[in-house]
Amino acid sequence: MATRLKSMATLPKLIQSMRKEAPKHSNPVLPSLRRAFSLYDQINLIDNVPEDQLRFQEFNETSFTVNGVKYEGSLLCVGNLLMSWSPRQFSDITPDSLSIFQTVRPIPELLIVGCGRDIHPVTPEVRQFVKSIGMKLEIVDSRNAASTYNILNEEGRVVAAALLPYGVRN
Repeated sequence: MATRLKSMATLPKLIQSMRKEAPKHSNPVLPSLRRAFSLYDQINLIDNVPEDQLRFQEFNETSFTVNGVKYEGSLLCVGNLLMSWSPRQFSDITPDSLSIFQTVRPIPELLIVGCGRDIHPVTPEVRQFVKSIGMKLEIVDSRNAASTYNILNEEGRVVAAALLPYGVRN
């Protein structure tokens, strides 16, 4: 009981001390962003990609630059393998044009389709074909497809990208 009375007596003092304003600083000191991120600047993961890992670096209307090499036309990337791809326009993307995925192992978890400049819905046949293989499907413009592929591939995930050049319009 004595403990309870003692705590009840100190409660008003505690409330008063909490109500007092904190001392105001005329110039609050914030940590320097340069100091906070200096370690990050020194460890630039984007520029230190292993040579055997694909990385899209540039693109234009008709080509992509991958690991310093310029490739004209459509590309198909599976993991760290890169190959020319036959579709020249979005309507050319069919289950036949993606048939390589029936034999590729391990099966990529995600197929990123770069539609060129604009995003278009794929046909139900293509969607069903990709699903039957066991992959997820992401449809974006080619610029975002290349960027997404870079990020997921650098994370070590098994992904694939089917990219039309950025200048393609349907």
